[in-house]
Amino acid sequence: MKNNGLAERGDPEYYEVRKHSSGNVGPGAAAVIRSGMDPGAMARSVRAEVAGLDPALPVNIGSMQEVVGKLAARPRFNALLLSFFACIGVLLAAIGLYGVISFLVAQRTQEIGVRVALGATPGAIIRMVLGNAGRWTAAGALLGVVGSLFTARLLRAMLFQISDNNAWARVGALAGLLGIALLAAWVPARRAARVDPIQALRQD
Repeated sequence: MKNNGLAERGDPEYYEVRKHSSGNVGPGAAAVIRSGMDPGAMARSVRAEVAGLDPALPVNIGSMQEVVGKLAARPRFNALLLSFFACIGVLLAAIGLYGVISFLVAQRTQEIGVRVALGATPGAIIRMVLGNAGRWTAAGALLGVVGSLFTARLLRAMLFQISDNNAWARVGALAGLLGIALLAAWVPARRAARVDPIQALRQD
């Protein structure tokens, strides 16, 4: 049973039959009714019964789905907020990688020209540039995955019905980052493949 939120650990509990209890009902008392009736009809029936006992007694009736939805609203908002900033971070990383690859291609123009003059095909040049970008990205992503193993506990309070040690989620994130990095490196790679060897060798 979870009493203070969806993320807490559920512990076994027992409930005492009300007529056997000696304590008074407090202001926060709640009753859980399990029935096969229509929820609307059940709510009207409960309100009528309570009104017959004490018309001034306030009653707040809601389905378990509504209760869980209210409890999940804040964690869901936090998760969406983190996802938004994560998307911005990935976009900035892609832009940064594009800039770095473009700079490195410009620095290696003569080398690429020599490779083309010696018979390297445009496909080979593209594979070389994408391979370098892929290796750098894979190394950084692996470090991120290792870091996530240690930071997963910090996100546990925002997760419910989801494991904080999901291997498939990490594999998906790794593959997604690698794909985005290769897309960001594609334009510099295509530019490198179109290098004119004569013009490249004339550069200082």
